[in-house]
Amino acid sequence: IVYGITMLEMAQVVLDTNVLVSALRSRRGASFKLVDDLGCERYVPCLSTAVVLEYEDVLLRQAATMGYTPEDIGDFIDFVVGVSRCVPIHFRWRPFLPDAGDECFLELAVAARADAIVTYNKRHFPGVLETFGVKVLDAREFLQNIGVLP
Repeated sequence: IVYGITMLEMAQVVLDTNVLVSALRSRRGASFKLVDDLGCERYVPCLSTAVVLEYEDVLLRQAATMGYTPEDIGDFIDFVVGVSRCVPIHFRWRPFLPDAGDECFLELAVAARADAIVTYNKRHFPGVLETFGVKVLDAREFLQNIGVLP
């Protein structure tokens, strides 16, 4: 048993945009490993329409500074959508978090019954574990918890 689930079960996870930005900026580090493993059946990323739109907005704004074209970003987002579990959101928990921009990630995690939200802004998700039972981890912690990193 790893991370409170058996290895036969795949962790359900919500990836914050900052993890994707970090992965696209550098091929080193836990974020890149996490994104490089998309579709490898170690975990299932969960998506909602609002989260996909957030990814698109942020990644397209930062594309040029990261060395990517808008087409590259579109292809990347299409790939992420293709390997993810799309989850409809039927209930909003707003306002719960200090930053309204993070609410779509919390709502997705709750609707998907996700094991974790993976983010580099853990302080933006106070009370999520206690209230909703969803862990808030950075990329390295998540990979350690599912047994990919020591």
